[in-house]
Amino acid sequence: MRSDNHPITSRRLSEDADMTYLLRDVDEVYRRSSAGGSKVIRSHQRRVRESVSRVLECDGYLLNPEPVGKPVVNHLPRALELGASGPLAQLARTVGRIAARLVWAHGYDKMPRSLARRYAFTEILGPSGPIFSENVIIGLVLFAPGTVYPQHSHQQIEESYVSVAGAWSENDAAVYAPGSLILNRPGDLHRITVGDRDPCLLVYAWLGTLERLRQPEMVFTRGRRGEASIP
Repeated sequence: MRSDNHPITSRRLSEDADMTYLLRDVDEVYRRSSAGGSKVIRSHQRRVRESVSRVLECDGYLLNPEPVGKPVVNHLPRALELGASGPLAQLARTVGRIAARLVWAHGYDKMPRSLARRYAFTEILGPSGPIFSENVIIGLVLFAPGTVYPQHSHQQIEESYVSVAGAWSENDAAVYAPGSLILNRPGDLHRITVGDRDPCLLVYAWLGTLERLRQPEMVFTRGRRGEASIP
């Protein structure tokens, strides 16, 4: 049973074509994305697909939350235009069809004002999403051009990003183009930077327990070298 404040609609997931297509598109992304020979990444991809498939098979009810915007959403049309000509074009087009329905959030009680204008995420599937799941979160995260997302980690949550549009780097180690997948194991410190010409749109997956996914404790703290982290 959902404890959210939003009412449950009378519609099943299968009655909402675009939401159904979105989950199928995500399933396809995690099915076709290369694991680069990594058994760990391949296992993560499989578990994400299995979780998404269970949701589609259960055909649960949809919530109908009021859309919420954030300043960075002004960059979403540009990101979707870029994505529509990239390797994840179908996913970008599907996101475009539901864009007006999305609930964007920051996820932090306190965050730098400059970052609040340059970043936001929306949960599609998960404990707080319009589509419920207890062991996986599927969502989108949007960064404005030139964003630096501080170093952080997620305890007891395994996380992957797949780039839909825009170039970005993690820990200054490599540049990831659209279609690229990167995996962060629980506790891995990571810092994201975005190119200064275009926005970056990523689809992400979190795997963890219902308790942890429902309360990821997203707060910035300071480490020994001044890095921000999410406990």
